[in-house]
Parts: sequence; C-alpha cells; structure tokens
Amino acid sequence: MRTRGGPDLPYSIVAGVTPCAPGWLVASAKLHGSTFAPEAPRVLGKFTEVLDERPTFAVIALNAPVGYAEESQLGGRTCDRMARALLGRRGSTVHNAPTRASLQDDVVDVDDRLDAITQVLLRRYREVAAEMAPYRQRTVFEVHPELSFYQINADEPLRWSKKSEAGRAERGEILRHRVPGIERVLEAEIDEVPETHLIDSAALLWTARRIFARAGTRIPKDPEWDEQGLRMELVR
Repeated sequence: MRTRGGPDLPYSIVAGVTPCAPGWLVASAKLHGSTFAPEAPRVLGKFTEVLDERPTFAVIALNAPVGYAEESQLGGRTCDRMARALLGRRGSTVHNAPTRASLQDDVVDVDDRLDAITQVLLRRYREVAAEMAPYRQRTVFEVHPELSFYQINADEPLRWSKKSEAGRAERGEILRHRVPGIERVLEAEIDEVPETHLIDSAALLWTARRIFARAGTRIPKDPEWDEQGLRMELVR
C-alpha cells in the first residue's frame, strides 16, 4: 500500500540541502534505529522537487532562510545575530537574511544591505519562500553549515575557512570521524558542484539526523515569528 509520502518503508530518510549553481544539492541518508546510511548526493533543479521527493524526507535541513523580517534590521534577524555571536571567529559566514520585500521578482528592498553572496542566492531563496507555509516547518528547518560544524566539533568554532585547503581538510577529518559512511558524500563528483558544497551538505545531513532524533537546538530558544506565521530561527 502506498501512502501520501510514497511507499511504506521500514526506514526514514533525512536530507541536508544547500543551494548550488545547477539547483539544490541534496545529501540524504536512510535512518533505521541506530543505523545511519548516507546515500550518494545529487542535484535537484527546483526546490519543489525537494519537497515532492518520494519517499518524502522526514527532515530537510535547509541552508536557506525560511522566516523573513518585514523591515531591514541592523545585524539581521535575531537568529542571525545570535548565531554570529556563538560562532565567534567563524561568525562572518552567517549572512543577513533579506527582508521579505526583496523576495519579490526583480525587486530588492533599497534598505536591504545585501552582501554579494546573498544577492546571487536570491533566486533560490525566492523558490523557498514561494513554497513555505507554517505547516512545512514540521519538516523543513533552517540551518547553517558552520553551526553544524560547531556542534560536531564539541561546541567549538572551526579554525580555518572552508575556502582554504586547511579548512577543507579540517572539515573532512571531523566528518569522517563522526559520521560513518560520509565518504559517499564527500568523495562524490558532480558537475558544477565544488568540494565546499559537498562538505557543507554533509554537515547539514548530520544536523538533519539530530533534528529527526529531537536533539536539535533552536537559536533562539524562543523564536520570533514573521508575518506569515513562520519561525525565524536557526537549528543546530
């Protein structure tokens, strides 16, 4: 018998999802009891394909904003500011989420001081915003790879940037030590997907597993809500 989410399976599937040039990089794993089995990562062209995947993902750890402030705020949303403070030397990797006004097609809020990376990713963020509703936050959680690594690394920020060879080696070593089978993600070769994206998706997959086990930590603990009823939070 098929359910709405696909076939009735003896395991659950969780995913770490991050935007990339050709679409959305998806690193998934099967979960059954204490067994955690990463699968080969792949790219889906649209965010709707991530949501419509069958069997459905029990948890999607998404490296993209979910809840949006209506007005520009110094330092971004509360969750952005708190994550930055928590990460210390790696805090600069947390970019301010755009305001909801900047999600309109071909419009950027003049008060929104968006960095270059966020401007490039706006089209991906718009895909997410078009599909998000409060009920989807039962499955889709906003995360950040550096917060994932902070948790994996015993609540210590990493030493090196992922843009450096030392930083990529540092992240790979931590992941291989903590996540059996993660080589399937880290050693994959996908056109237009750099090694740093694979590393990020592997870390997000770790967080997806934590969320599924109800071990994820919200930032802040009591999140704010945007005007569409979405929580503005980051989970690690």
